[in-house]
Amino acid sequence: MGQVSQNLVGERVKEARNKAQPPITQDGLSKKLVKLGVSIDRAGIAKIETGIRGVLDFELMALAKALNVKVTWLLGVEE
Repeated sequence: MGQVSQNLVGERVKEARNKAQPPITQDGLSKKLVKLGVSIDRAGIAKIETGIRGVLDFELMALAKALNVKVTWLLGVEE
C-alpha cells in the first residue's frame, strides 16, 4: 500500500502559492510564515504539499493568512 496523506491542505497550499501574483516559492512562503511567528522551513512546506507532513491548527491559520486565502478554502470546504 502507498503512504496515506496526513493532511487535506497540501494540494491547496501548492495551488495558492502558484496562483499568487507573483507566484510564491516554498522558500518565500516559509519566510512569510516566520513573520507571522510560525517556523516551517522550505522542506516542511514541501512535505505539507506532498501530504507527508500534517498541519497543526495554528499553522493552518498562518498558512491561510500568508497565502491570502480562507482556512475553509485550504480545507477544501469551499471552492
